[in-house]
Amino acid sequence: MKIAFLVDVFPKLSETAILHQITGLLECGHEVDIFAVARGQEAVVHADVDKYRLLQRTYYVELPRSKWGRFFSALGILLTKFRYNPTTVVRTLNVFRFGRQAASLWLLHLVAPFLGKGPYEVIHCQFGPNGNRALLLEELGAIGGKIITTFRGYDLSSYLHRHGQHVYDRLFARADLLCCVCASMKEKLIELGCDERKIVVHRSGVDTKRFTVRPSTLSENGKVRVLTIARLVEKKGVQYGIQAVGMLLQRYPQLEYRIVGEGPLQEELRRLITSLGADTRISLLGWKRQDEVIDLLQHSDILVAPSVTSENGDEEGVPGVVMEALACGVPVVSTYHSGIPEVVQDGQSGFLVPERDVPALADKLAYLIDHPQQRVAMGQVGRRFVEEHCNLSTLNDRLVSLYQQVCHARPAPSI
Repeated sequence: MKIAFLVDVFPKLSETAILHQITGLLECGHEVDIFAVARGQEAVVHADVDKYRLLQRTYYVELPRSKWGRFFSALGILLTKFRYNPTTVVRTLNVFRFGRQAASLWLLHLVAPFLGKGPYEVIHCQFGPNGNRALLLEELGAIGGKIITTFRGYDLSSYLHRHGQHVYDRLFARADLLCCVCASMKEKLIELGCDERKIVVHRSGVDTKRFTVRPSTLSENGKVRVLTIARLVEKKGVQYGIQAVGMLLQRYPQLEYRIVGEGPLQEELRRLITSLGADTRISLLGWKRQDEVIDLLQHSDILVAPSVTSENGDEEGVPGVVMEALACGVPVVSTYHSGIPEVVQDGQSGFLVPERDVPALADKLAYLIDHPQQRVAMGQVGRRFVEEHCNLSTLNDRLVSLYQQVCHARPAPSI
């Protein structure tokens, strides 16, 4: 099959689930092109981006900021790509129909990456706004094929707060299939008016061959290593993890807390660590490649994922690192947030506490520190869950099956 992925930014370290779908499809022999709004700016890139030469498959919307820059860029598009699809190019310039979007030459630059590409059997849009973008591209004649959109988090939370409850009405009517990463999102889509028969819960997956349980999950030298892997933004709740660990440092001198990730709250979190006198015990490590993340998980005892709903309503779906930790036999301390309770079995593979409840976080961490054998038992439960429900290979096979069902106009299963 020939498949187009519509994404916001590529490559992006925090979106390994999307990366795994792309590489899984390539491994199965399918052809995949990636269309991104922006280039990734992170200094660290996952090894699979180079291994599969994904940048050679990626096409960007290049929109100069200045009017003259847009004019000369548009002239270049007309000279080099007009012949591929004259009708679409002319439509992008129709100011009577599209107004400022056409007059600003934005529409011409939007379709430019697609000219001379395709046709595609499936257009897989990652996040709801890219589903709406696909509708516009289809209206312009730049794409055909079946439109599938996966909802993952912000697109059913903060995006709705900004754009209103009806922002996806046209997408619900037109899309051939809507996927979401957890059942709570499916309920949200139904509440918004989407036909339940169009919705499938398709979880993000974990490569259980790469994320393995180390021989012993008890730390060497008596140390207890707590880990968080997250973008340093409000909804990840990292400050609450820091405060909870800070409450335990005097009681447990063997406790270490490592935080992987970068983001706009980095300096604020650094100041919080200093204010707690914890600079030698709590470390901000920045971003790490996936092989480094795996190594950190396999040498950690507890993962903390203290997710919260941010002030602007932004929410998680299911953090991929939660499933990766479970795959490594590491118990998780997290919150009752979005789809997390669908993956972390409270009291069995970890613990869940209310959002922003620092004493509760600290209490569950202390229990796991005091009960190392319980950490091992919980890790075994988590590993079994991932093998049964989040195996990447199985999920990628299922994704291909969903594509085939949609392309042959058979109704997708309601799950």
